[in-house]
Amino acid sequence: MDIGDMRRDFESEGLDRDALDNNPVRQFQVWFEDAREAGILEPNAMSLATTGRDGMPDLRTVLLKYFDDEGFVFYTNYGSRKAREMEENPQAALLFPWIGLNRQVRIQGAVEKVSKAESLRYFASRPRGSQIGAWVSEQSKAITSRGLLEQKVAEIKRKFSDGEVPLPSFWGGYRIVPDARPWANSVAPGSGNTCPVAGLFARPLANPP
Repeated sequence: MDIGDMRRDFESEGLDRDALDNNPVRQFQVWFEDAREAGILEPNAMSLATTGRDGMPDLRTVLLKYFDDEGFVFYTNYGSRKAREMEENPQAALLFPWIGLNRQVRIQGAVEKVSKAESLRYFASRPRGSQIGAWVSEQSKAITSRGLLEQKVAEIKRKFSDGEVPLPSFWGGYRIVPDARPWANSVAPGSGNTCPVAGLFARPLANPP
């Protein structure tokens, strides 16, 4: 199917480097609030790109749960394919596709596991159903039947019926730590009808030029 005639003019004000915050985390927070206030569906949804030992790139959508000067945090099953690839090659890229705002934010950096204490703090804040789901889910593995999945859910509910649901040993958070490169070299304005405004997010240098 030829879809070459699908296009629209990505009108925007562009990016004025002088108007950007010198701290890229604060700038990201401004843009994130813009996306939330604009009603962007799931503004914390981000594409996560990883590459394992075989060199084959992989991509999926995950949800950002926390960010600060140290990096961008999401949670997953440690047995998932993305977790295995990040163990084999601890480098990853993120993309926030806020197309409704004619804006993308790209983040590249090293991968590290968050502490067990951080994972526990977030896990404890989740609804009970989500906690049980973390115990049941085996990401990147085929589900043979819905009945089997429902059976596993029932088993976990019975197992922890008398108290709190504990943090699974196979589940926790990862942090993407942005590369240390100058912010000024990390911004690319959009160009009319070719693509939305894109920002490449990078961590500030300790002593910027």
